Amino acid sequence: MNRNLKLVINNSLKNYENKYFFEKKELKVILDLYAKMVSEGSWKDYGLSISSKQVSFSVFKNAAENAMYKICKNFKPYNQNLRYLITDTNGKILKNSYELKSLINSTNWKRLQK
Repeated sequence: MNRNLKLVINNSLKNYENKYFFEKKELKVILDLYAKMVSEGSWKDYGLSISSKQVSFSVFKNAAENAMYKICKNFKPYNQNLRYLITDTNGKILKNSYELKSLINSTNWKRLQK
């Protein structure tokens, strides 16, 4: 059993720091995008990765393949523009921003898939 994991029911509480996962608003933005891409048939599966440096939402075209993209939140970026990232399978940064919603909305997901 992993004792580092915490169940957070309402992560908008003042006494809880949202630095070890996506905040509720951030996760909603990502899951809305995921639902749209699944309905278009572009994405099939997702996964979450959590480390002490970042949390990432990986998207897959097929469950048996490597992740196509990762939407990452850096907990301690050395530059505010590196707070949120979209990376490819090799970890190369495709886009970055200090705000998640603008990063996702400004990304041409159809173009990235080619």
